[in-house]
Amino acid sequence: MARGGSKSIPRKNIKLLGGKPLIAHTIEKAQASKYISRLILSTDDAEIAIVAQRYGCEVPFMRPAELAQDNTLDLPVVEHALNWLKENENWQPDFIVHLRPTHPFRKTSDIDKGIEMLAADKEADSVWTVGKPPVTPYKMFHANEKFLKPTLTIAGQKETFSWPRQKLPATYNHYGQVDVARYETVMTKKSMCGENILPLFLEGEVIDIDSLLDWEFAEFLISKGLIS
Repeated sequence: MARGGSKSIPRKNIKLLGGKPLIAHTIEKAQASKYISRLILSTDDAEIAIVAQRYGCEVPFMRPAELAQDNTLDLPVVEHALNWLKENENWQPDFIVHLRPTHPFRKTSDIDKGIEMLAADKEADSVWTVGKPPVTPYKMFHANEKFLKPTLTIAGQKETFSWPRQKLPATYNHYGQVDVARYETVMTKKSMCGENILPLFLEGEVIDIDSLLDWEFAEFLISKGLIS
């Protein structure tokens, strides 16, 4: 999925990163997968569609403008794509592999591993890539009217926000590099993940390009040969 209205980085999806459009990095990683049979882009932007097609991605339809807003959720976008493919081509996939263009440094091996994990576990609705967050939510607060209140607590314990990080329960952040869901999870359960989510743990720093600073950092890593 790649809409044309990026505000933090104008025209982000087709801006050159390391000499090629951002979206091309994701397309190439998906093309190298052992299991992905079709690579389909949902976009509202004609220029993004042309660039994606140039790199070998299908763009069989254009996304309606109402599904390309800042606050549009993933589910209705994926439902629109699947409904279009069913109605116009009588085709539906077994799994939906959601690959966000903002993760150009994902590994094809993680794509394949996520698919293998979901195929091997009949009870699972989906697989999500996760990792340990830089700050545990047990040390976070929300403003409850006038005063700060801890966001997470441990039953029977006081001021756990002051505990050493190592003593707190492990938590994981959803990074979204690779999300794999069953067709039924999306179309029957009306969810991008369902209830039973298998974790695919990522090692090291995860780079999600969401701001100009993220972009400059990614360019720096490439220029120094620190990442391919």
